[in-house]
Amino acid sequence: MNHPFLLPRRSLLLAAAAAASLALAGCATQSPSLAEAPPIVFVHGNGDTAALWQTTVWRFESNGWPRERLHAIDVPYPLARDEDAKPQAGRTSAAEHMAYLKAEVDKVLKATSASQVVLVGNSRGGNAIRNYIDNGGGNKTVSHAILGGTPNHGVWATPGVREGNEFSGTGPFLTALNAPKNAAGDEVSGPVQWMTIRSDNNDKFAQPDGLWIGQKGTPTHVTAAGPELKGATNVVIPRIDHRETSYSPAAFEATYRFITGKAPARTNIATEKSVVLNGKVTGLGVDSADPKTGNFSNNLPLAGAQLEVYATDPATGTRTGNALLRKTVGADGQWGPLAVPTGSPIEFVITAPGYATTHIYRSGFPRSSNLIHLRAERIADADKSAESVATMNRPRGYLDPARDKMLLDDAPPAGVPAGAGAATAKVKPAGGLRSITAEFNGERVTGQTWPAAQGHVVMLEISQ
Repeated sequence: MNHPFLLPRRSLLLAAAAAASLALAGCATQSPSLAEAPPIVFVHGNGDTAALWQTTVWRFESNGWPRERLHAIDVPYPLARDEDAKPQAGRTSAAEHMAYLKAEVDKVLKATSASQVVLVGNSRGGNAIRNYIDNGGGNKTVSHAILGGTPNHGVWATPGVREGNEFSGTGPFLTALNAPKNAAGDEVSGPVQWMTIRSDNNDKFAQPDGLWIGQKGTPTHVTAAGPELKGATNVVIPRIDHRETSYSPAAFEATYRFITGKAPARTNIATEKSVVLNGKVTGLGVDSADPKTGNFSNNLPLAGAQLEVYATDPATGTRTGNALLRKTVGADGQWGPLAVPTGSPIEFVITAPGYATTHIYRSGFPRSSNLIHLRAERIADADKSAESVATMNRPRGYLDPARDKMLLDDAPPAGVPAGAGAATAKVKPAGGLRSITAEFNGERVTGQTWPAAQGHVVMLEISQ
């Protein structure tokens, strides 16, 4: 099934791969008409957060999309259950995930008075989208569904192996979603218009070998084409990784084109004169306040956490003045709004019982956002004796030594496996309190090495 305004698939592939050439820096952008700018609801992946859509939202805004028509959801417990039918603390079933999405779509429809929304999902987010459209009434409320890296035919598809898991290609959940919808055998049904975006071979969860699921040498019976759906427009973008199927400029270009029938005026991000930031402070485990309930990610407010925010020197990571903000986080987890200097690097410092003092360094913010979510971290027992612990973190993609130019503390990051399989790299620097820099494909984030023995951890977060 093809969108009537879209180029053929081969042209789509080439257009998406060449997305950077469409970035018309500094040009004025005319806002889309209301018909071209329907509300969009973004659905994050397994264990992830709405914050990952930050740059995608900025790209839509930079092409004139109204900010109030761009909504990223935050599933409170974002991880799937080990076995979908069995309750598991801190995890959501496929049915719960779908119900949460349905409720959020209803809120957006009411707030915008629109009759339909566009749904854009990464990875597990696509499972919820498909379930909602097939089983939750979304066939009436959704005009377009765009799925980036969704394991539509499973992360593994081996009969008898963990078939109760949501990601089993032979299990009941995906088998039902993939059942033919018509005589042609399409796996998607109208009137919703469907698009999938996948990598040619670099998606860790669409691999014929079980390396990335801890089963190296075991066939998964899944190929790089696993995210495709019969009856959808299926876009292939070379060398992108699992998260880049949704969060990269090339994925944005393909998504924008599919919704509007035309290329975006730009894929880079336009700068605003004044920047106001907001978001949530979140924690870990079933109960963020209780370390005994686990160290896995949640999207629950970390009420009572203390937050300080500083502008920093881009070359040294040192603070350039007094705190821009000092705040005790309330029950809703919101830490802003806060006006920050446009383009200035920022240090966020979270202090909360049961957590390390977490220093999060970010490069300058070109635009306002309410998706600046901040997670407090716990220091691992093995790291407590280190002089300092610093982690380079790339939430919107993975680290690929064969593809990316990377440095951490002036050296290629150690321990990053071949292929795009890890999103973080850790170093334990010595030398006292000093500057430390993470570099990724031209982006530099510089912070300071705070002492681990005093309960500090350092996060150098890559925006791209």
